[in-house]
Parts: sequence; C-alpha cells; structure tokens
Amino acid sequence: MKENTSPESGVRAKKNVFREYGEAILIAFILALFIRTFIVQAFKIPSGSMKPTLLVGDHILVNKFLYGVKIPFTDITLVPVKKPKRGDIVVFKFPEDPKKDFIKRVIAVSGDTVQIRNKEVYINDKPIDDPYGIHIDPHTIPGKLRPRDNLDPVSVPPDSLFVMGDNRDHSYDSRFWGFVKLSSVKGKAFIIYWSWDKENLGVRWGRLGRLMH
Repeated sequence: MKENTSPESGVRAKKNVFREYGEAILIAFILALFIRTFIVQAFKIPSGSMKPTLLVGDHILVNKFLYGVKIPFTDITLVPVKKPKRGDIVVFKFPEDPKKDFIKRVIAVSGDTVQIRNKEVYINDKPIDDPYGIHIDPHTIPGKLRPRDNLDPVSVPPDSLFVMGDNRDHSYDSRFWGFVKLSSVKGKAFIIYWSWDKENLGVRWGRLGRLMH
C-alpha cells in the first residue's frame, strides 16, 4: 500500500501541529490567568517600610484564596473564607490611590482600639507583643506634630484593618492615612521566592524560600 505523501497531507499535518501548540498555549494562558486571579500572585517589594522582614528587591507570593474568592476585576467577595488577623502581612489597594498596591502588617482588626504611646503600640489599652516592629530613630515625635510615635486612641470600624510597616520609623501607614477596607485586601504574603540586592548586584540566596511571619 502506498503512503499518502501528497503536498496536501503535509499541509494538514503542519496545521494539526500548529493547532496542538496553539491549544496548549491557550490552556496554559487560561490556567495562569486563573491562578493569578484566584489563588496566587507575585509581587515585588519596592521600599523599605517592611524591613527587616522584607527588603527592597524581595519578590514574594501572595495567597489570594485565603481571604475569599473575589469576582474578577472587582472588590466583591463571592466566596468568603476567613478574615485577616493580627500579625498577618497583607497586600492591599492603597486607600489614597487604589492603582497602587501596598504591603503592611495587620496590627488591629474591626472593633479594636489602637493607641501609640512613645512608640509603643496598645490594643484595647494593653501593650502588644511586638517582635517584628523595629525603631531605628531614637527620637520620639510628639503626637501634635506627627502621629508616628504618638497616636490618640482610634477605633477600627467594621470591615476594616489598622496596618503598620515593620520599619516603624519609616513607614507610611494607618497612622497617617487611616484604615484599610477588607474589600481592598488582595491576599496574605507567605513566601519569598526571589531576592535581588540591587546595591551589591547579587542574589540574596539565604532569603529564597523564606516563609513570612
């Protein structure tokens, strides 16, 4: 029996190969889009507000499923799972400019009363165990000038969070611009998957795979 080696059969074979590659690429794109939208998203740290927990040049993964499934391109939670708790490191839309993403640590949740006295944070009139917050500047600024080191008691409203950077002397956070709406939270940061030291032009190998607390 003669094999069909006509030019038409060769063209069909090429079309089938292109079709298979096209389908594979399309499926991979849809899968990647699904994962990015609902499960995990990558972010890069651009500032030192979360030092020493996160450094400039750290690349992190954020769990978007943990706090609930949202309708794509909206802030509406379709399937609630759990709410952020004190100590979580969260990525959220910056209240003053929703086009920007910020990352901070949750200090207080709905119903809590927050106060800062000479750099020490109080929740519901009790000083918190604060192993992650650092202070580099020895000077204490009066609350009348700036709320960095002294903040009068404020109550966290419903469905909101009070957040702060771990680098307490150099973080623009809830002390200055108020609360974060739960609907603006994108997810919880959980691991550093890459870290590039721009100043020394090298990889921070010891930070790769580090889980965040």
